[in-house]
Amino acid sequence: METPEVRLATARGRWILFATVLGSTMAMLDSTVVNVALPQIGLDLDADLAVLQWTVNAYLLTLAGLILVGGALSDRYGRRRIFVVGVVWFAVGSLLCGLAPNAGVLIAARALQGVGGALLTPGSLAIIQGSIHPDDRGRAVGLWSGLGGVGAAVGPFLGGWLVDGPGWRWVFLLNVPLAAVCAPVALRHVPESRDPQAAGRFDVAGAVLGATSLGLVTYALIEARSGSPWVITAGVLGLVLAAVFVVVERRRAEPMVPPDIFASRQFTAVNLVTLCVYAAFGGFFFLVVLQLQVVCGYSALAAGAALLPTTLLMLTLSARSGELGERIGPRIPLTVGPLLCAAGMLLMLRVGPQASYGRDVLPALVVLGLGMVALVAPLTSTVLASVDPGRAGLASGINNAAARAAGLLAVAALPLLAGMGPEAYRSATQFDAAFGRAMPWCAGVLVLGAALAWATIRTPAPDEPHPHAQCRTQCGVTGPALEPGEPWGPERLD
Repeated sequence: METPEVRLATARGRWILFATVLGSTMAMLDSTVVNVALPQIGLDLDADLAVLQWTVNAYLLTLAGLILVGGALSDRYGRRRIFVVGVVWFAVGSLLCGLAPNAGVLIAARALQGVGGALLTPGSLAIIQGSIHPDDRGRAVGLWSGLGGVGAAVGPFLGGWLVDGPGWRWVFLLNVPLAAVCAPVALRHVPESRDPQAAGRFDVAGAVLGATSLGLVTYALIEARSGSPWVITAGVLGLVLAAVFVVVERRRAEPMVPPDIFASRQFTAVNLVTLCVYAAFGGFFFLVVLQLQVVCGYSALAAGAALLPTTLLMLTLSARSGELGERIGPRIPLTVGPLLCAAGMLLMLRVGPQASYGRDVLPALVVLGLGMVALVAPLTSTVLASVDPGRAGLASGINNAAARAAGLLAVAALPLLAGMGPEAYRSATQFDAAFGRAMPWCAGVLVLGAALAWATIRTPAPDEPHPHAQCRTQCGVTGPALEPGEPWGPERLD
């Protein structure tokens, strides 16, 4: 492959960075603004708690199930082409969400959004890798991450302002003008690039089996309160399909998730920690904005602004956390970080009807944010360092999918575990009691993650090189970063 020639300081380099940041910010905003809008969506559509769960999970389901496929398509058919298709697809899904007349249409449109996100998310960083000169690439990735982080930080605040102002539909409709700017800029200024060694068949069977099993299990968890035989059937069938997925991946010559990558004990261990951490995060961020609005009486804007401290701590301290992790190894940060997050979630038990933001809410969010700072960047670094450099893209894609799937299952299961009824979010008393039962579950999963990290994560030898130092700038609240520069799909496994 020819060395990319575009320098970041040129006009074309800046346009490339602008397009990739804008595209990834669309997907990142969507994952941070929607939770704030959930109470109003429920009231306007006369929906129960299950609809709110599906509003979050329909997007996560298609995103988690197809993100590896999206990367493979980018490498084979062109990163710019698939990125632009993803941006347009995401915008169409967003428009349908904003115009949805009922809950069923909203959920279907959210699933379409997730497909668009799966196409554009891996392509965003891959474009930088395939277009920007190697001497400028580290700075470009840092700028991409920092500017995207600002988008994530603004998301809850912006979402609250939109819900309280023009209405919750604008949380989705906002993506349409962003896409109308992003797609033409990408077509005009971003050079096409692809992986010339990408070959072989797509693992369509693996993608379908993985997404279908996740969907059936999610449905069974969300609808479990009904006690319907169909729910039990769906759950059992989902588990059976998950087992079939494992068998198929073992037998295929070019699997979507190559089983041999889990021969690395470090990679397997850090993915188990990822499942615990992002399950807790997914459940917490789904419930906390409801708690602040339903129980504490916050407006949507106030609830979104209340969460800013965690994201601001991530933005300001994550690079230093990554540097510390490189010096002392990942074992301590990946043990201490989840424990701090668990403490923050237990402190949220103080947040009730008469809670003070300064006395009750802020301390809990600061402790939680410090825990996230401690663990997210070292977790990403450890994923990438645990496999051969030639498989870094595949490893990061698998880890990202694992994080999304963990959040998906947590949003489905946590209300069930906490005894949250279908109408709980309409009653401050009922929801406060259920929230009090949910936070220990989240904290317990984090403690399990810390124990796994302490028992299984290996600290590299002092002289062992770190192949992906730039990844300390790539961190996010809703999922690990996607590392560019290597094949996304299973086409190259050497």
